[in-house]
Amino acid sequence: MEFEIDHPKSRPPRIGDKAPAFSARATTGHVNLTDFRGKWLVLFSHPADFTPVCTSEFVALARKADDFARRDCALMALSIDTLFSHFAWLRLIRDRFGVEVRFPVIEDPTMVIAAAYGMASPGDPDTWGVRNTYFIDPDGVIRAITCYPPNVGRSIPEMLRLLDALQAADRNAALTPADWKKGDALLSPPGEALDAVFAAENPGDWFWQERK
Repeated sequence: MEFEIDHPKSRPPRIGDKAPAFSARATTGHVNLTDFRGKWLVLFSHPADFTPVCTSEFVALARKADDFARRDCALMALSIDTLFSHFAWLRLIRDRFGVEVRFPVIEDPTMVIAAAYGMASPGDPDTWGVRNTYFIDPDGVIRAITCYPPNVGRSIPEMLRLLDALQAADRNAALTPADWKKGDALLSPPGEALDAVFAAENPGDWFWQERK
């Protein structure tokens, strides 16, 4: 097993932080987080191989992998199980569900990566809390974090919607409102000048401005 990580252990990473850098073995060979700079990356974790909810997620994500690729976004999974356990699990998924998981699945048997990302700590009695998803931008910055319980599967359409929203907000220097989806109107960031507040035609125009 090969494994390296570069991150201070003072606190878990938050939105706006650089994603903790690591290199490790994966089902696609040796991977390094820095290899994904220049594109978006969705890094998602699961507590163990051969679990029903996580199996359903892997099947769904493998089937939607091209949708992420069209958004210039790679997928990477992390599990506390070993590389050879991953191989056996992915073989079962292919034979049972007819889909090949081609995105890298990292091994993390010592939970060092999980700990660096704040998903686990030395005192945890088990790994069932390792259910986080990190949306990492092309500069290696964490832009969104979601966490699911072990008995509820992730929503793949919501993962794609969140990715679309992050990219649209960056591309247009704008905000995305509730339930926004690709093609919907965006919101302009509110101004910070009192004169603009008083000059607005309607009371809310200074902070609520839709744009296509």
